[in-house]
Amino acid sequence: MGDESATDETSDDWRAANRANWDERVAIHLASAPYDLTPLREGRALLNPIEEAELGPVAGLAVLHLQCHFGRDTLALAQRGAVVVGLDFSQPAIETARTLAREVGLADRARFIQSDLYDAPVAIGAPAAFDLVYVTWGAINWLPDVRRWAEIVAHFLKPGGRLYLVEGHPAAAVFDDETASGDGFPGWFVPYFHDRPLVLDTPYDYADTEARIANSRTYEWIHPVGEVVTALIDAGLALDWLHDHDAVGWRMFRPLAEGADGMFRWPDKRWLPLAYSLSARRPAV
Repeated sequence: MGDESATDETSDDWRAANRANWDERVAIHLASAPYDLTPLREGRALLNPIEEAELGPVAGLAVLHLQCHFGRDTLALAQRGAVVVGLDFSQPAIETARTLAREVGLADRARFIQSDLYDAPVAIGAPAAFDLVYVTWGAINWLPDVRRWAEIVAHFLKPGGRLYLVEGHPAAAVFDDETASGDGFPGWFVPYFHDRPLVLDTPYDYADTEARIANSRTYEWIHPVGEVVTALIDAGLALDWLHDHDAVGWRMFRPLAEGADGMFRWPDKRWLPLAYSLSARRPAV
């Protein structure tokens, strides 16, 4: 992860710091191989293999993509026949998403809104308007209050509508390459039940390790799986299923080996989970 430290520091500036970091990442990601836009521009965009296996058809659905970055996956859903709204707090990301939507001929099916996640009910309005809320990969770790996040998800779902969430596993987040163990595997970094922000200084980007980020200070939170599931249940949703995965879509740790499917796994054993996914549904009555 870079030069990180786990501290009890709290700051009202966490949002501004994280936004500056993600504003800067937009240009880096647009130029990086992992975010190649060629398939999207050719009308054949694919999602991550885990999503491809689990998400199911979206044609005809009203979809809300929270923390959508510059909209590559949002537009992939629109290519499959969904009517989508993407929300992100980064102005450069949303401007890029709008430009891409026009470029690939999906502006009539994809609308993008710049807003902080916690302001989404005001920014979007439209309570109970969506069949699917879609949240993927490196999203909720940037949020301090997962209970409020769950309430916002529930706010937007139609009766019978569902959340699809896939995330890096918080059990993996307690390890770090910079504290490597003797066998070369990452070592222990912070407790799983770490209830304070991780104040990190990571000057490189996961999609392009050669790029350097000036706004490198960020704030992240570890949300245990049980906390996430309980927050969704308390918000009125019912859990359909919960899956652990031994693969993740980026090189979370240096020893991970890339497979033919583009996913990264432990090289010689299923050492610990790298991702999890779930489906949770608003009751139809």
